[in-house]
Amino acid sequence: MGKLKQAGLVCAGLVGGVLISLQFSAIADKETRTSLPVEELRTFAEVFNAIKTGYVEPVEDKKLITHAISGMLSNLDPHSSYLDADAFKDLQVGTQGEFGGIGIEVGMEDGLVKVVSPIEDTPAYRAGVKTGDLIFKIDDTLVKGLTLTEAVKRMRGKPKSQIRLSIIRKGEAKPINITLTREVIKVQSVKSKIVEDGYGYLRITSFQENTGAAVVKHLNEMFKAGPLKGLVLDLRNDPGGLLNSAVGVSAAFLPADTLVTSTDGRAPDAKHRYSASPTDYLRGSRDDYIRNLPAEARTVPMVVLVNGGSASASEIVAGALQDHKRAVVLGTTTFGKGSVQTVLPLPGNTAIKLTTARYFTPSGRSIQAKGIAPDIVVEESADGNSTERLREANLEHHLDNNKDASPPAKETPARQPKAAPAKPKGGAPNPKEDADESSELPSRELASKKDYQLNQALNLLKGMQIMKAGR
Repeated sequence: MGKLKQAGLVCAGLVGGVLISLQFSAIADKETRTSLPVEELRTFAEVFNAIKTGYVEPVEDKKLITHAISGMLSNLDPHSSYLDADAFKDLQVGTQGEFGGIGIEVGMEDGLVKVVSPIEDTPAYRAGVKTGDLIFKIDDTLVKGLTLTEAVKRMRGKPKSQIRLSIIRKGEAKPINITLTREVIKVQSVKSKIVEDGYGYLRITSFQENTGAAVVKHLNEMFKAGPLKGLVLDLRNDPGGLLNSAVGVSAAFLPADTLVTSTDGRAPDAKHRYSASPTDYLRGSRDDYIRNLPAEARTVPMVVLVNGGSASASEIVAGALQDHKRAVVLGTTTFGKGSVQTVLPLPGNTAIKLTTARYFTPSGRSIQAKGIAPDIVVEESADGNSTERLREANLEHHLDNNKDASPPAKETPARQPKAAPAKPKGGAPNPKEDADESSELPSRELASKKDYQLNQALNLLKGMQIMKAGR
């Protein structure tokens, strides 16, 4: 991977892509209080007064205080931040799977908006916006000088209104100009398909409030079509979401009360063990959707697909299924976001998103800045290529892995037999066409036949069936 230069706060800008504990705790309820640093606060007051009296233009008190709070949080780690009224509302709406905009998850790089991932079935996705694209102009406004929040606000707007994006894309000599029509983005977090006779495919794009129930619904639909010989759970490019949803999805495949993850932080309420039980995956008094789960879901052979875009809640699920040997994890090393953010409301409908804990797999592994290493490494294409991706370890101010001081392990792709291309009848193979087919990266189509990693997962499941039959 080439060296990635990151500047500013990197986050999932248009959808909640961080692992969030939405137990909105009032700061006033915290029992632990610390004494205020008088000397440092005196310095702060002097700087504040100097700006108020000597800056070239007048600055409102509220603006200065807001920027000070934002600076305190953004310099802690990449995922702690100040949420103004709009951002706080967006966070709450985003976890419900519906928000307005064009449908991209974004971060900042060198003062430009970087596309972390286009969200499936949205205007940006359909227009061909790609991971890694750098947005340098929104309509007639240059992005340089804007904060990520300001840029996101400009990309949002009323449905049916248009927006122009100017994009720099690696490998393209000239900027790309795209005009999009905004929509109300309703993210369908779970999709499924019977890809071959007896083999199911389940994709989770993000972990929202209803994701666990949706997984159970899709599993029921697939098993109604007939018994499954194997199941592929696709968590690639899933930026995460709600912690309780990750626990619920894990509960669909693990025995009841099995440990899914644990968290550890300084505050007593940051230390918790989450198991496959209703108290940990349900919020409020909703019905227990796991009761409707087909029994075969907990025994069907499974492969979990992951890559560098699998983060947070995705890593919890992959780590839990891997540790309990419930599934084989296949793909490339995940993003490595092993921290929990708690949202603390403030007056004026604002809030802070504060990193309060690290989370751990059932065996006690911390994946912070390391990620989940797959059991079988398979790159995105047959020629060993994968998309260059931003990872937690590349982010400025990222938390260290407190369980292991060693750097993330380098991946060594497993040797995989390469199928010989079919030769056309009556003629020699076309070398150019063969090379293009083998190097093609995953298609945007759901469970595409050209998806190399998915095909390898299916081959593995079929191999498991052969071994089972031979016993």
